[in-house]
Amino acid sequence: MGLETENGGSESGMRRRGCSCSKDDFLPEESFRSWGNYVNALSQTPARLRDRVFSRSLDQVELAAKSRSQHEMKKNLNWWDLIWFGMGAVIGAGIFVLTGQEANQHAGPAVVLSYAVSGLSAMLSVFCYTEFAVEIPVAGGSFAYLRVELGDFVAFIAAGNILLEYVIAGAAVARSWTYYLATLFNKDPESFLIKANALQEGYNLLDPIAVGVCLAICIIAILSTKGSSRLNYVASIVHIVVILFIIIFGLIKSDPKNYTPFAPKGARGVFKAAAVLFFAYVGFDAVSTMAEETKNPARDIPIGLVGSMVITTTIYCVMAVTLCLMQPYTSIDVNAPFSVAFKAVGWSWAQYLVAFGALKGMTSVLLVGAVGQARYLTHIARTHMMPPWFSYVDPRTGTPINATAVMMSATAVIAFFTKLNILADLLSISTLFIFMLVALALLVRRYYVSGVTTVGNRNKLIGFLLLILSSSIATATYWGASTGWIAYCVTAPVWFFSTMGLCYFVPRAREPKLWGVPLVPWLPSLSIAVNIFLLGSIDKNSFKRFGLWSGGLLIYYFFFGLHASYDTAKELEKSAEWRKIEEGSESVATVAPAAKPGVDDVDATNASGN
Repeated sequence: MGLETENGGSESGMRRRGCSCSKDDFLPEESFRSWGNYVNALSQTPARLRDRVFSRSLDQVELAAKSRSQHEMKKNLNWWDLIWFGMGAVIGAGIFVLTGQEANQHAGPAVVLSYAVSGLSAMLSVFCYTEFAVEIPVAGGSFAYLRVELGDFVAFIAAGNILLEYVIAGAAVARSWTYYLATLFNKDPESFLIKANALQEGYNLLDPIAVGVCLAICIIAILSTKGSSRLNYVASIVHIVVILFIIIFGLIKSDPKNYTPFAPKGARGVFKAAAVLFFAYVGFDAVSTMAEETKNPARDIPIGLVGSMVITTTIYCVMAVTLCLMQPYTSIDVNAPFSVAFKAVGWSWAQYLVAFGALKGMTSVLLVGAVGQARYLTHIARTHMMPPWFSYVDPRTGTPINATAVMMSATAVIAFFTKLNILADLLSISTLFIFMLVALALLVRRYYVSGVTTVGNRNKLIGFLLLILSSSIATATYWGASTGWIAYCVTAPVWFFSTMGLCYFVPRAREPKLWGVPLVPWLPSLSIAVNIFLLGSIDKNSFKRFGLWSGGLLIYYFFFGLHASYDTAKELEKSAEWRKIEEGSESVATVAPAAKPGVDDVDATNASGN
């Protein structure tokens, strides 16, 4: 079944065939050994689904899953690497392209407030990610965190959206790369695209250059993580120099009159732009996937994640102010705003430097995204929710070559066809949804431990969490559907008192061992509310695409992922690996608080992934 035995064997033979493509590399589980087995597995779908919905993994299980990649990733990153990876992952197409689009179409000069709002949401999520990454330093990132706290089924839905997030983000950046390359050659941003009249609008501007860029990034990411880090250093340093040039010389050519009117479409324009500009912060979660390759996670991850986010948010706000002072918001170009802005103020020579810096920045974003998305897929495949072929780590490079190649191929295909604005809206939905789930999972982690939390406290926790979620959803729905304000007088107090109730009436069941989010439950609860509120500002067509993707995920899960992960969990329970995990859990249990009468007696097997 692809699980290593105590002597290092592997039933699927993946140790000797990491790059082969036989059936056993993709579907080695018992349910797929024959058609009879598969039909029998399908007949047990309701029972297996119930088992997976209520199953929760353990920290130790996620850490032990590393052995299923046959070779470990190399621990060669420190906090300095992570800060530069964080900045390299984030500062790219968002600031260099979407700033112009949202200033021109929605927020006007108030786009700086949009960046501040989306930056607040991202920073709250950074805190939640950081605690998890320190406590569970594995390549699976938010997938592993959700699997431990919210169970297999929720983790799978999130996993599909995580992979979608990365593919779309990479595709959007690759297309933006082509826009700025065109301005570097003093051409119109769309001049290198090929129009295919037979295709639907939004998918008919083909981008072969984006495909080539994705291929080059894929090769670099496969060869070495440390090598990728060094290349990211160089690209990011050049990028920062160009950003400083934009800010300093852009402000020299500024005109305060361009800042009037400040918010032409009011608060709705600001929040609509904030929801789209959240795209500009996507990528920091890729840093959390590198925890497995970090020398000292407890020190390096908090410094790397929080430090890079503070620097990034500051840069975004200053650059947004600079752009809107250089030109009236109605004149800002929506494809390559900074290059065109310098040309508009009479400094045509500067557009080449800006375009070059933007290209370097977007190259960093693509590189870090390629590294992060492959590690997500690797850990998901270790659980067999995706075929275990994707979990193979090459012994020479220490990188997940199969996952990297497949994810970058998908990125290239999407980039070839799809327009940037379609990608940006769909990306924001997936990202905000995942970040909301991670904040929810953190609250569950702090307030619920099987065998420690009483039934009464568990029920109070569920009740308060439902109130926090429902009040946040109601606020976002009302914002999207109405211009009134009266409903906020109900929904906001419900959120506030629900969070207060969680704080004062439900005792914490667990404290972080190394690093923890401050002001729990307020910060995670605020993260939930802000992420859901921003979802209310996204257009309905994007929600339709999101629904179609989620439906496709469910079809795959019911026919393949559910049965593969169920078989893997059962096999794990029988293995020597699981006995070692249980022994470790028992040793931890000896120092945990003793269970009291009435303690929640949820199956211990639920914690095993059963």
